[in-house]
Amino acid sequence: MTTPQSNNNPGKEHPSGDERYKAIDLTIKKFKFEKDALLEVLNSAQETFGYLTRDLLIYISSQLGVPLSQVYGVATFYHMFTFDPLGEHNCIVCTGTACHVKGSERIVSALSDEFEILAGETTDDGLFSLTNARCLGSCGLAPVVVLNGQVSGKETPEAVVRQVRELVSLSKDRAQPEAA
Repeated sequence: MTTPQSNNNPGKEHPSGDERYKAIDLTIKKFKFEKDALLEVLNSAQETFGYLTRDLLIYISSQLGVPLSQVYGVATFYHMFTFDPLGEHNCIVCTGTACHVKGSERIVSALSDEFEILAGETTDDGLFSLTNARCLGSCGLAPVVVLNGQVSGKETPEAVVRQVRELVSLSKDRAQPEAA
């Protein structure tokens, strides 16, 4: 059996010229080019690149021998994948049924108003991204948010806005040159 488009120059620069593809190649190789490794490969790509580009999806499709439509379908199904660069701080608000009933839309609205962005957008300064997810699987903690990778439940709009405001403020303070 031949492997789809395997990298024939091990230890050398990746054909794309982008060294980050080596991490993806290692994941693909680790899972022996199996189509079932798609989720793992997409996760590796997201971690390595920070977001998934069309070229990256085409590359993964080619390497695993999986139709591009399937790669795209999996990438759009899971909330953890994004197609645009995210901000320095990221907040995912669960909008599943339990969270919706418990007020997740009020959290999204409060964050949107405070930072003048809609869900799926990043502030102009690149410091904050707001996204939502269909379900985070923590219904007993509704409403749930994931702020910079940390899951917290039973959140209120006021508390989440305060936390994000503090994080963004700290980032702005670090970016300011110290006065002489």
